Amino acid sequence: MSYLQLALIALVQGITEWLPISSSAHVLLAADYFGLEGPEELLINAMAHLGTLFAILIYFWRDFVKASIGGVELFASPMSKKPLSDGAHLALMIIVATPLALGIAAGWEILASDAMKDSMRNAYVVAGSTIFFGALLWWADAKGKTHRTEKDMSIKDAFLIGLTQCVAALIPGTSRSGITMTASRALGFSREEAARFSMLIGAPMLAAVGLYAFLELSQAGGNTGDATLMDGLYVAALSFVSGIVSIAALMAILKRMSFLPFVIYRFALGGLLLFMAPHIVG
Repeated sequence: MSYLQLALIALVQGITEWLPISSSAHVLLAADYFGLEGPEELLINAMAHLGTLFAILIYFWRDFVKASIGGVELFASPMSKKPLSDGAHLALMIIVATPLALGIAAGWEILASDAMKDSMRNAYVVAGSTIFFGALLWWADAKGKTHRTEKDMSIKDAFLIGLTQCVAALIPGTSRSGITMTASRALGFSREEAARFSMLIGAPMLAAVGLYAFLELSQAGGNTGDATLMDGLYVAALSFVSGIVSIAALMAILKRMSFLPFVIYRFALGGLLLFMAPHIVG
């Protein structure tokens, strides 16, 4: 692959990862255009996730520092008997929302056959889920209240929001960020809080995926298609830059309007995928 092709894929992934519009649908289109398929596409895509991970760590660094310190307090809380601080509460919510989704994603990666994975990445599946979960976001955003914040979140809320990540891990086109924001809005959290918490609980998932890709490309020795470790690092760096811009844009938009523009975009994207499906391999 040329560096121009890698750059375009990295920018697509970085921009779409945190927006509720399905990064996998965009990457499927880009991969088809450039003729990427199989391990090469998946590993380059995973390295792009590593770049977007660093983007979220930088943008929300205060929250991650607070949660890290709070995690220590949370560990000591059975002995101290003190009420949880905001940081400890945030750490608890992230912990509750994460393990099941990580387990499902890991199980799918290990146990599912290549044929099964390819069938789920079929253009018709991606298009259908892009449209369906876009409509679900529309419903939740119109129905949802806007007053709840992360401080009001219960263990049940965090578990339910985290549980929806399992759907995204299994069905491409769902959009991990989109479905977690949908769940948060349905539970009455504000748009900004829904987006913020979605990004915070996405960090462990991206870390796992990015680490897997880094190790695979490090050991591939140039034998994984045309993908090399340098290709992956290049993609990660560009995804980091575009990811920062994407996060800032999303938070600014949600201060002023609803999720409707993203819903309309998902409908249009799903329609485009359906139109192009006969020509897309996968």
